[in-house]
Amino acid sequence: MSAVRIRFAASLYDRMLALYTGEVKAQGIELDFEPFFSPRAVFDRMTGKLEFDVAEMSMSEFMSRFTADQCPFVAIPVFPSRAFRHGMISINTRSGISQPSDLAGKRIGVPLYTMSAAVWIRGMLQEHFSVDLSACTWVQGAINASGKHGDPNVLPMHKPVHIVQNETGKTLSELISLGEIDATIGTTLPEAIRTDKNVRRLFEDFKAVEKDYYERTRIFPIMHVMVIRKELYEQHPFIASSIYRACEESKQAALKRLRYLGAPVNMIPWLPADVDEIADLFGGDPYPYGLDANRHTLEKFMEYLLDQSIIGKRVPIDDLFVNVDG
Repeated sequence: MSAVRIRFAASLYDRMLALYTGEVKAQGIELDFEPFFSPRAVFDRMTGKLEFDVAEMSMSEFMSRFTADQCPFVAIPVFPSRAFRHGMISINTRSGISQPSDLAGKRIGVPLYTMSAAVWIRGMLQEHFSVDLSACTWVQGAINASGKHGDPNVLPMHKPVHIVQNETGKTLSELISLGEIDATIGTTLPEAIRTDKNVRRLFEDFKAVEKDYYERTRIFPIMHVMVIRKELYEQHPFIASSIYRACEESKQAALKRLRYLGAPVNMIPWLPADVDEIADLFGGDPYPYGLDANRHTLEKFMEYLLDQSIIGKRVPIDDLFVNVDG
């Protein structure tokens, strides 16, 4: 039987590199890997036009579509992007913000209210710092460019939330420096944090805060998941297990390269200390794939999506993913 040709789209993370180079191959599949610098472009093209066969997808967008029964793809438990986000909250100190609770009632810039990073940040602020965000105004737009953050195709909210679009012609970075918004959250810091002494991170020692969060919760927040066009999966179910195994093998190759310190693979000066910390804190693999290793994190994320009116109902976590054991 000839191999199935798959158009595969993802950011070129270290854990995907061996798939891109062909060092790792997916059995029964001829992989056409299209690398992207910005995953937002992948999400927009996949949700808008189903342009790819297998693609990286926003975890929040996938869950919202799945729970609304409007999902044209299936997911496998491969999570190519994870990140702590305490360090991605910026504030203008002239707005009277010095601690998390001061965010209550403020105007907060966000690239996209429903983006996974924003969901995690709001959930974390409310659950772990008792921040009341109910009266906040969310100003939606790109942080360091004018206009929108990509071309998203997201589903309606289940309850009203005070979201306004940034139509000023200025970036959110410019708005926070001018005091027209009080804070920003998301995946990017405003450029003003380097040029305006009044703009800074909410948690200046963010690594210590994030490490404490992980030690207490055992959650390393999931941002993205890999999805397959449902029509293609139904024609060739083996694709799910083949892609899953190949992604795991590619990740293991990246971990092996990372641990080889004779010739470091990246430009991080203190890489040996970071590798030691990965071993001590995460048991050697900070990016576990598979359902069981991630169930607790996925349950918490679904709880936040429901609390924030992005989804209208819970579903069993097992239902989100197709079988990859075949």
